Amino acid sequence: MPGSWAEQLPRVRRLGAQDWQLLKNVRLEMLADTPMAYVESLAAARRQTDSQWQERAAAMTGEGSITLVADSGEDGSRFCGLMRVVVKDPQDRARPLQAMLISVYVSPEHRGLGLADELLSSACKAGADELAAQYLELGVHEDNSRAQAFYRRHGFETTGASRPYPQDTAKRELVMERHLP
Repeated sequence: MPGSWAEQLPRVRRLGAQDWQLLKNVRLEMLADTPMAYVESLAAARRQTDSQWQERAAAMTGEGSITLVADSGEDGSRFCGLMRVVVKDPQDRARPLQAMLISVYVSPEHRGLGLADELLSSACKAGADELAAQYLELGVHEDNSRAQAFYRRHGFETTGASRPYPQDTAKRELVMERHLP
């Protein structure tokens, strides 16, 4: 008999530069699944060479950036979730250090099962502990009430700020923020 769901959750870990092929696969999946959620197009991502994917993975593991992935399968041969935390404007010392949550994704078969909660909790902890960020900011589409509720459940609040949504400037992207302990 299988163990509890917690024992079956994919393993959350840091992206490594050597994970470039898995990163490529999940990024293409992300863009195909939810094209309006990301600034990059699926066609542009498909045009990248293996060398470009290797450089991208290396950059996503560099200073001021933490990329968390959830790998599924016994051998970790597939990423089924990803969240990235990057320092926002590290030169601006006039205000507390902020980080941004970007590239949020959980594959359809893992949605609603707790993986997004685990990834976000890990992202908040890493932002505070490893990047020394005091606040974590994100942008969410004004019509995505499900995502807004998810982030509110994790302590994020709308700031009152918004900006044009990159893929449809007739829509707005709401800015949400959470204080990191």
